[in-house]
Amino acid sequence: MTEQGIPDTPLSAQIQRNMADRQMLERAVFGRPARPVVMTVANQKGGVGKTTSTVNIAVALAMGGLHVVVIDADAQGNASSALGMRHEPGTPSTYDVMIGGQSLAEVLQPCPDVPGLVVSPATIDLSGAEIEMVDLPRREYLLSDALSEFLSLHRDVDIVLIDCPPSLGLVTLNALVATDQVLIPIQTEYYALEGLSQLWSTIRRISQDLNPGLHVSSILLTMADRRTNLSQEVEQEVRTHFPEQTLETVIPRSVRVSEAPSYGQSVITYDPRSTGALAYRKVALEISRRLAQD
Repeated sequence: MTEQGIPDTPLSAQIQRNMADRQMLERAVFGRPARPVVMTVANQKGGVGKTTSTVNIAVALAMGGLHVVVIDADAQGNASSALGMRHEPGTPSTYDVMIGGQSLAEVLQPCPDVPGLVVSPATIDLSGAEIEMVDLPRREYLLSDALSEFLSLHRDVDIVLIDCPPSLGLVTLNALVATDQVLIPIQTEYYALEGLSQLWSTIRRISQDLNPGLHVSSILLTMADRRTNLSQEVEQEVRTHFPEQTLETVIPRSVRVSEAPSYGQSVITYDPRSTGALAYRKVALEISRRLAQD
């Protein structure tokens, strides 16, 4: 039995952890970077929680008082859907910023549920961007140029989060050239590290040739089930190889996290008391404090 007289079971232990996390987060003060930070969330391996992480970290940071911009650079537009954005064909979008000559400010939409969060949505138009960019001058810098112009005029922005497609094509290249740092979500399952070396090599080449400041700042373990030996072993392996980059908080496998996008919401607005929502709020707090120390 616990001190409160609650039976000592795995469920009761989780309830107590959630209560402690809520109390901690209610008192927590989010860090604020000294200058606007651009962070790209990337992993060419699909199904690792990349878009889900982008959306929920953005919402948590905005709820923590930061001014946040999300750039949806994935033609599927899942981040746009989860944040309640209009992104039907023809909607001013990230495609228009990269190909159509519009400024980032012209396409941004405010998130209806979260003050302080604005989004550059993605439409299906972006699916043809790879081909259209091939012959454009400064094709690797299209997003970087647009972002530089935007941030020079909007100095109140704290962080820009870019959600990439699950590939290493020209759109992802634009995101990596435009960014300061990369957050890599890794699923705690077999093959978790598959492809990571390729992504790491790509980031190293871009930092040498196109963006000297580019580096991997954070690795986020997602979809974890710590009841299994495999999940624990993968987590340990990642922490051993990348001790400085791996975030302390781990995102658990959660039905609520999976359900939220179908309602056009983040898990934090959909079910703020759930384990998944609390985990993403803790990740955002950890990231904000890292950024404030840089």
